[in-house]
Amino acid sequence: MILGRSWAESDWRPATGDMATPTGQQIHQEVQDYYGKELQKSEDLKTNACITSARPVSKLVRDALERIHEEVVARYYGCGLVIPECLTSCWILDLGSGSGRDCYLLSQLVGEQGHVTGIDMTEGQVEVAKKHIAYHTDKFGYRKPNVEFFHGYMEKLGDAGLADESYDIVISNCVINLAPDKRAVLQEVFRVLKPGGEMYFSDVYASQRLSETIRKHRVLWGECLAGALYWRDLYSIAEEVGFSPPCLVTASPITIGDKELEGIVGDCRFVSATYRLFKLPAGSRTRPAQVTYNGGIVGHERELVFDANFTFKEGEVVNVDAEMAAILQSSRFAEKFLIRAGGANTAAPQGCCSKGVKEKICDPFQLMERLRAPGPARCPGGTCGPQGAAQS
Repeated sequence: MILGRSWAESDWRPATGDMATPTGQQIHQEVQDYYGKELQKSEDLKTNACITSARPVSKLVRDALERIHEEVVARYYGCGLVIPECLTSCWILDLGSGSGRDCYLLSQLVGEQGHVTGIDMTEGQVEVAKKHIAYHTDKFGYRKPNVEFFHGYMEKLGDAGLADESYDIVISNCVINLAPDKRAVLQEVFRVLKPGGEMYFSDVYASQRLSETIRKHRVLWGECLAGALYWRDLYSIAEEVGFSPPCLVTASPITIGDKELEGIVGDCRFVSATYRLFKLPAGSRTRPAQVTYNGGIVGHERELVFDANFTFKEGEVVNVDAEMAAILQSSRFAEKFLIRAGGANTAAPQGCCSKGVKEKICDPFQLMERLRAPGPARCPGGTCGPQGAAQS
């Protein structure tokens, strides 16, 4: 594939607002070709956008990875691992599951009573994943498979037969940027999540809205950059769809190892960031609270690093804002916490990007710089710190 190739002007149609993009069909086809034909291994990628690690992994996860078939691992092009906590018996959906590596990893973490569904638009990748179902069922000692794979689009999960309110968790790993319509993806995720369910996902974000030149570039689409959201737009889209405000977990820099692509990108910067979104039931708690982590989550028995703003240590009382109180009260984490209503003077971060001493950190570029700075990481809101967000 020639790096300089772009879509012809006659192939374009305007999107909502004043932004023009290639048609959704063109993007889908180009991405399928890129991941199904151009790439044979991770080393074929021209940037680190799709191989950036989300968090250091625990021994539990490393051991689980060792049990996954070598072909599944070799055909994987994701950006690290996106693995939330408290997974036992959960039903999980993986968007853009590719060769199935994350699904087979999660298959072990949810246990035989849990279930993992993978969906991907590249048929060759889905075939690789399906081919090894029996191998992993036997390897994990399960009586029957707890994974399934579908060929389809994350903007149209209903076409694959995925029902309303059927999943506890939806994950995605560096794939939403490949979707032409991000709002449609989040709307579908919101639909299939149970009340209290979570979307936990890593993706690529831009420091500004992308130029037409970047949005036209075929290879930059395949490399996960041309479809990157301006990070602030994630917050507005999530709110429109109905999610709670995004919780920024961690962030890491993206580098481009190609001079031609660097010239096209110009002064726009990119970051790989992990966020949590929750589908809170109507009438969820709307006041600050004091919470105490009871411990017991596998792999996080003594300390749970929830995001860049909140770290919970076993037995320690932590003041949280209304948003976090609602999340902990309404999600699968509820039984892991003792939650008491907080007083009017509860010292907790109040809202994303609000002014004041207890300001939450929401900008992934800001978090990335803090994590890269020498010396101890300073807490943005007084309740925790980005240093914890980089731990596992």
